[in-house]
Order: sequence, then structure tokens, then C-alpha cells
Amino acid sequence: MTTAKRIITIEDPVGIHARPASAFAQAVAASGCEVTIAKHAGDPGVDAASVLMVMSLGIQQGDAVEIVVEGDDSEKVADALAKTLLATE
Repeated sequence: MTTAKRIITIEDPVGIHARPASAFAQAVAASGCEVTIAKHAGDPGVDAASVLMVMSLGIQQGDAVEIVVEGDDSEKVADALAKTLLATE
């Protein structure tokens, strides 16, 4: 099993609210990988498949969030999840 990490800066003025959190969590669930997301790189992450856990981080514009993916095709999944999170902005 491989691990991949991505750090992306949130540019959406309202941060990660219900709609992007939901789209991201659905993409995580569909990936088949174990994924965590942290508000800042190096912080402990939460289960990214849970909309409530993602929203509980209080991610705001300018936060550099860290996505950690464990599983098969982790690099590919990490890229796709980063794009999903940025596309909802």
C-alpha cells in the first residue's frame, strides 16, 4: 500500500462549506482509499469521507490543507481529490 500527500491552498472566499465538503467526501468514498484531511500541513487529519468531519475543521480562505491518501493508486487518487476540492471553489 502506498501513501501520497497533497497540500493545496483554499482560495474560495467562504472556505470549505457544505457543498464542497459533500463533493469531496463523496469522491473520497468512491476512491476506495483511506483519506485524511488536515486544516494545516502537519496537523492531525480527520476522516475525509465524513462531510461533518471535513466541515468541523473550519477551513477558511488561505488555509493550506493537507490531503493524505493511503491505498492503491494513491498518487492518482490524491491528484483527483485535490482537483475535486479546488473545482468546488
